[in-house]
Amino acid sequence: MSAGGIKPKTTFQQAAKVTLANSQMRRNLRHATTTIRDKRLRTVAELPDWEALRDEGARIKDHVLANLGEYLLDLEASVKRRGGHVHWARDAEEAREIVAKIAASHGAREVIKVKSISTDEIELNAALERHGIRAIETDLAELIVQLADDRPSHILVPAIHKGRAEIRDLFRAKLGAELLTDDPKHLAEAARVYLREKFLTTKVAVSGANFAVAESGTVCVVESEGNGRMCVTLPDVLISVMGIEKVLPTWQDAAVFLRLLPRSSTAERMNPYTSFWSGVTEGDGPQEFHLVLLDNGRTDVLADDVGRQTLRCIRCSACLNVCPVYERTGGHAYGSVYPGPIGAILTPQLLHLEDKNANTLPWASSLCGACYDACPVKINIPEVLLYLRGKINEAKPLSAEAVAFKTVAWVMAEPHRFEGALKLARTGQGPLVKDGAIHALPGLLSGWTDARDLPAFPKQSFREWWRASRER
Repeated sequence: MSAGGIKPKTTFQQAAKVTLANSQMRRNLRHATTTIRDKRLRTVAELPDWEALRDEGARIKDHVLANLGEYLLDLEASVKRRGGHVHWARDAEEAREIVAKIAASHGAREVIKVKSISTDEIELNAALERHGIRAIETDLAELIVQLADDRPSHILVPAIHKGRAEIRDLFRAKLGAELLTDDPKHLAEAARVYLREKFLTTKVAVSGANFAVAESGTVCVVESEGNGRMCVTLPDVLISVMGIEKVLPTWQDAAVFLRLLPRSSTAERMNPYTSFWSGVTEGDGPQEFHLVLLDNGRTDVLADDVGRQTLRCIRCSACLNVCPVYERTGGHAYGSVYPGPIGAILTPQLLHLEDKNANTLPWASSLCGACYDACPVKINIPEVLLYLRGKINEAKPLSAEAVAFKTVAWVMAEPHRFEGALKLARTGQGPLVKDGAIHALPGLLSGWTDARDLPAFPKQSFREWWRASRER
């Protein structure tokens, strides 16, 4: 992705009001997510052991997280043994400086990038720009977003909010392409012509990483276009930026995720391009390899018993494609490179629940549970959402709403209080009931009836009916 960061500039509710007004974006999103969602259901149904595979993926991830320090040290030793360099970055600023320093040491004025959501998390492009280095995205969707000076709106398909006609006009204006139609084949050809020249002339590349195998020091990127393979093999220097949670102990563990990831993300049986690289090999591929291990708040997430499961995420975006909130608001409303349900729990945790805008993201959910059902590593996203809401509310000053709910909780804690409250409500609702329903509540309660009617309290509660029936 071409731009980003994880710090929202406004609350989710404010941003959603803007994006909901974009009807074209909503149409594009609905078409794209519906297509991917239906295709994924068919592809997943082909595997009789899909649920067992999900369990195994979750088990491996939990094991890695419980022993993360050990596996990261194994990975570091393996990469160095194969001739690579390993850098540890505590936060975004350290990671940015490491990459910029390496690129500058080779006199780079341009770098090519691929599969780099972690570099978007740390806002690498802008940092490189300040060092006089231009970053060029090579993934087609990320290139579109970069040329449009836009922000990504989906983890897997960053330009999902753009139509073909928009892309045709963009390529005409920014690449000088002579495009007569918006045929996808012609759009891809225009991008290919532009990128081939960059692949063959740029000396430094920056990549993300889907996984890294600790036992061999092997880094892996999966992608659909082949641009990633060109990016990680043609330049002289390769810098890979990877979140520390991406490490896997063995190749057998990687095999599990290479089955889970493509079916969950693009609904494919296997990934079109899967690239592995281990250190450097004389005369073959980049002759200098750097692996930057990025923390940036992850160890704090790891320390939280409930929130830790968020780090199982393999960035497949399956939760986005089934989320009714994401489908209507789009990715820009989340204000982070991590949109959708996974972004609603990952972003506020990486920012330590202190960011007043990120703290609104856990409410960007209907709690329908579709994200939990779709997640290939069984992250219980609704559970984490409720947990974060509770923590955020605990830190807030006591509001009138909070006092009201505490009172309701006190009343409902004892049967005699609850029954007494019901009798009072039945008596007090009289003037408000019309045709068996309450159409408008007064004062602060009016919000409950702005968009719906409330049924009137019945003349007899269940407990009263039960007692009466027993006496008969």
